[in-house]
Amino acid sequence: MARDSQAALVALNRFGFGARGGASGDFINAASDPRGFVKAELNRTNGALLELPGLASTPALAKAVFDYQFEIQQARNAAAKPGNRGAATEAPQSSEAAPKQTRNLSLNRIAMEMAPKEPSMQQGEAGSAAAPPAEPMPPGAKAPPPQPPNVIQKTFRAEALARIQRATMADCGIVERLVAFWSNHFCISASKGGLARMWAGSFEREAIRPHVFGRFTDMLKAVEQHPAMLFFLDNQQSLGPDSRAGIFRNRGLNENLAREIMELHTLGVDGGYTQEDVTSLARVITGWTYAGRLGQLGTPGTFVFNANAHQPGAHRVLGKTYEAGGVAQGEAVLADLARHPSTAKFVAAKFVRHFVADDPPPALVARLQDVFTRTDGDLRAMTLALIDADEAWKAPLTKIRSPYEFMIATGRVLARIPGDPGRYLGGLNTLGQPLWSPAGPNGFPDTNAAWAAPEGMKLRLDIAAQVASRIADSVDPRDLLEVVAANAASPETRRTVERAETRQQALALLLMSPEFQRR
Repeated sequence: MARDSQAALVALNRFGFGARGGASGDFINAASDPRGFVKAELNRTNGALLELPGLASTPALAKAVFDYQFEIQQARNAAAKPGNRGAATEAPQSSEAAPKQTRNLSLNRIAMEMAPKEPSMQQGEAGSAAAPPAEPMPPGAKAPPPQPPNVIQKTFRAEALARIQRATMADCGIVERLVAFWSNHFCISASKGGLARMWAGSFEREAIRPHVFGRFTDMLKAVEQHPAMLFFLDNQQSLGPDSRAGIFRNRGLNENLAREIMELHTLGVDGGYTQEDVTSLARVITGWTYAGRLGQLGTPGTFVFNANAHQPGAHRVLGKTYEAGGVAQGEAVLADLARHPSTAKFVAAKFVRHFVADDPPPALVARLQDVFTRTDGDLRAMTLALIDADEAWKAPLTKIRSPYEFMIATGRVLARIPGDPGRYLGGLNTLGQPLWSPAGPNGFPDTNAAWAAPEGMKLRLDIAAQVASRIADSVDPRDLLEVVAANAASPETRRTVERAETRQQALALLLMSPEFQRR
């Protein structure tokens, strides 16, 4: 039983988000057939998709941005008319400054003008910052009407809640762990501006989730052509120097997207490419953009190829010449990058590092690299190969959970399905992993050095204590220990929980135990 319990702990923590409390029976089910328990989620048709009422498509979200901006703009224009001095108190209010009316206001400009004030938003979600005191009103002045809901923040919170709920309710959580892994690999950052925050959830739903069990080349194409990625890495600003638009505007390349495709998405920093290859790829993908407000190139908020911005002619990347062919030229380069040996090695090593150890076992990396190559980047096959590998089950649980994994695991073991994302978003901000908002295009780190620092662990303890203070009276930590680890719990952890002075202290200590923190 002890051996089965240890395997169950690996199944739940290494591959999932930990056991759920209540009557789920997760630990018993995992102990009876650990590998089968993990694999069961992989066999569910479309199990990675997240399609819920209220979660809109990227184009629909773009329209919402336009409509929101237009309403504010119209109200402020009306308030500014001569003889309408009092209208300012009657017009809808907004925390964003309204731009002047211009016919060709671009999607990019709207997004930046409407970008939420990220620090204050994060403080509000964390519940750690009070609102500033209101200015005293002059005698006889009318109070302004309530502010309309910020469509960007409202959308972000709805997307966040859907993701958190799905992870909290999953049987094992392997599918949601894969979604989080690939979303971090192909990351954008919601802190880029209004559009990035608006599109963070739809990007994951449209470009990541449909391909988690598909082919890497298909996910790569979906990611690089998604408006959120094009906006995040400024490819809509990249013009071929010899294109009609480049000559007219006297502007040239933006290499951000091309560089990250090679360095972070496919080959890896040591993948054998040169600066010349980056520049050449940047030329190839000029014209990859998204339709703006007026819809002159297509439905607003959709991927489009702007031939007038594309650098004409053939281009050479990694020693191969790609003939002119519009958008197909760039798609051909992506397909070859997806199948490059350096990509197979880079992806396999990163995959094993995430699930098994900071120093990934070379033999296991080589095995997954071979599977990736032989199956043409079949991500389901690579995932199954990892689950079937003995090394993945024998390696000690030394990796610490990321803040996101810790927050989800806490909700699961307490059997709490959130109805509001506020506490989760606040906790993630506090712990240094704000949802969909890494500091750079390399995503959040995936090693113990990033998350096991003393200050980070102290903040986790603070959150564990806050959780315990709210619900300790309604749970017995000793029972929860059986849910979390059963016979796999160490004698030290068991004694610590049992000898705690109060239930509140016992629960906080349980949430900070190695059995709960490590995977």
